[in-house]
Amino acid sequence: MSRLALRPEPAVPKAGPYRRRWAVLAVVLLAEVMDLLDATVTGVAAPAIAADLGGGREVAQWLQAGYTLPFAVLLITAGRLGDRYGRRRLFLLGASGFTLASVLCALAPGPGTLIAARALQGACGALLLPQGFGIVKEAFPQAELAKAFGLFGPVMGLCAVGGPVAGGLLTGADLFGTGWRMVFLVNLPLGLAALAGALRWIPGGAPDPGLRLDVPSMLLAGVASGALVYPLVQGRELGWPLWALALLAAGPAGFLLFARLQTRRPSPLVAPGLLANRAYTGGILVAVVFFAAFTGLTLVLSLFLQGPLGLSPQGAGYAIAPVALGIAVTAGPAGSLARRHGRAVIQAGIALTAAGLAVLAVVAGAAGGVHDGWRLVPGTLVTGLGMGLVIPPLFDVILAGVDDAEVGSASGVLNAVQQLANAVGAALLVTVWSAFTDHGRTASAALAGTALVTAGLLAAALLLSVRLPRQARA
Repeated sequence: MSRLALRPEPAVPKAGPYRRRWAVLAVVLLAEVMDLLDATVTGVAAPAIAADLGGGREVAQWLQAGYTLPFAVLLITAGRLGDRYGRRRLFLLGASGFTLASVLCALAPGPGTLIAARALQGACGALLLPQGFGIVKEAFPQAELAKAFGLFGPVMGLCAVGGPVAGGLLTGADLFGTGWRMVFLVNLPLGLAALAGALRWIPGGAPDPGLRLDVPSMLLAGVASGALVYPLVQGRELGWPLWALALLAAGPAGFLLFARLQTRRPSPLVAPGLLANRAYTGGILVAVVFFAAFTGLTLVLSLFLQGPLGLSPQGAGYAIAPVALGIAVTAGPAGSLARRHGRAVIQAGIALTAAGLAVLAVVAGAAGGVHDGWRLVPGTLVTGLGMGLVIPPLFDVILAGVDDAEVGSASGVLNAVQQLANAVGAALLVTVWSAFTDHGRTASAALAGTALVTAGLLAAALLLSVRLPRQARA
């Protein structure tokens, strides 16, 4: 540790672009890949993990929620910490902690320790990720920033494509007898590479020790997030007691109080102007619904394929692959289409995703149900084609209505909201699927009902999308 502390930081050049800026971008993107993969790979691995360590469907839900909740809560604050203590320092701390937490996940002897290690992963990911945007902005000249940030969208799309499939392949391959543990061990070489690259190439910034941190707002966001997700995960198992319903109501109330608090704090976590921006807040709602549907559906499909259908994790990965293939086909042209046609591309993508879910519901609800993964291909492929039109340009379109001075804060809030939506979506849609099966529905009928509920959520997102800015951010 002393060697880390004593190593001199590369200096930021006083004039001209940083010579190693593309190496810096590669390191930042590698950190992005680690986070995005860990947010998705456990969806397919979750049934194998629950079977090995014990626990029911709530374990699969907490594997997602345990990661995304601390990530979402700490993400906005972590950006402030980087400003105060130095982005390079926070990047190194986050990458080190994330790598260590991944090893702890792989070594976990039981579900409780695994979920705790996942929470540590999420917290370290929150420290790591927001520093990347600031580091890239410092390293690149203004004329190249658009080109540099333009690479983040394709990386997000590739991780959305590859995460669930990689989770199934790594679990099914059982490399060195590790089974599901390899989905976490794969972060060890990635994390070490990110650390080595950061030490060598990322320049040191100028910290601002006088910057104040809004601790009450951070605590309130954490309490509201927990109040929303905990009853969704545990409510069904506990028989929906009154306190669980009260917590569900307290979560949104807590976020409303958080929004009001931001207008009164001397150093708020969220720029107050964002909360008065109808286009931006409308875009936030679209992102919440869309990412909740995306993550929740992936987890439900994985539970269905490996539970009632009896597929291996590897087989489940292949069965979900048409979603990934559809995303891969449309994600490439989605960015350029959005620059010409703006929100219309996202609206078309949401509509196509809902249509794919309707096809999935019809197939799963037909007489005889689903007996193999091939029957799901028409619905999952169309669903993926729609998602590919939404994921790459969504942030650019939402941020189009934000002033340049507020883009940093707006991006942090969007990332935090995406992670919270992942946790809520996983908890909500698994709860819906379980409610169908608890009332005597077959697994196929439960999948059909869950697909229709998800399509209904996307229909709401389509109505909300009229508040999106018409054009993408240049």
